[in-house]
Amino acid sequence: MDVLLIPGLWLTASSWDEVVPGLRTAGLEPVALTMPGVRRGDTPPDPAMAEIGIDEWVDAVVAEIDRREEPVALVGHSGGGNVVYGAADRRPAKVSHLVFLDTFPPAHRGAISEFPVDGDTVPFPGWDFFDDDDVADLDAETRERAMAHIGVVPRRVPTDPISLTDDRRREIPATILTNTVFPEQIEQIRREPPEWASGLASHGPLRTVSLRADGEASGHWPQFSKPDVVARAIADALGR
Repeated sequence: MDVLLIPGLWLTASSWDEVVPGLRTAGLEPVALTMPGVRRGDTPPDPAMAEIGIDEWVDAVVAEIDRREEPVALVGHSGGGNVVYGAADRRPAKVSHLVFLDTFPPAHRGAISEFPVDGDTVPFPGWDFFDDDDVADLDAETRERAMAHIGVVPRRVPTDPISLTDDRRREIPATILTNTVFPEQIEQIRREPPEWASGLASHGPLRTVSLRADGEASGHWPQFSKPDVVARAIADALGR
């Protein structure tokens, strides 16, 4: 089975490098993608960045789906969850499973988040920008290693609303792999959803799995802090 790996904001395809071997060992065919316009911060500015939004990111994933005859699994980390859900909305019959890595299905017209903008790009704001729960499991060495896979994104992408029009996406089997909040917290949100969680609440076959052992620190980038655990969890979600 082909598994398309979609990074979150700022991350390139190489952010999945330590996860890919475990997926291959499980008999899967991982394909990691870099989204349009993502580039290293020291790369010269590109005027085309201003034209790239969330639709172009979804288009890129849909193009990969269309290159394959068989249905694929989609894995999205963080803001990549919006991208994979948008792609599943466009091609519901060709997506066999959705995996949301420390994220969840967005609502129609939902956006990723707002971050400081610099010209036509959104630079990585630095680890200190994030809450302690997001970075608690990232030691100094891991943070430095992760920076090799981090760049800038087009300014529109984080705040562009995602368009979702085909309700068949809600029937695609889905798994949330959470390394920050606990599964019971997600289930509580599903039962009594605020507006921002309407997509989470309305998705049908959805399972939530914690990546954290008892007493373990939380973190929003487990592909760096525990790649083998992430690979095994994705494979389990896909029945491998």
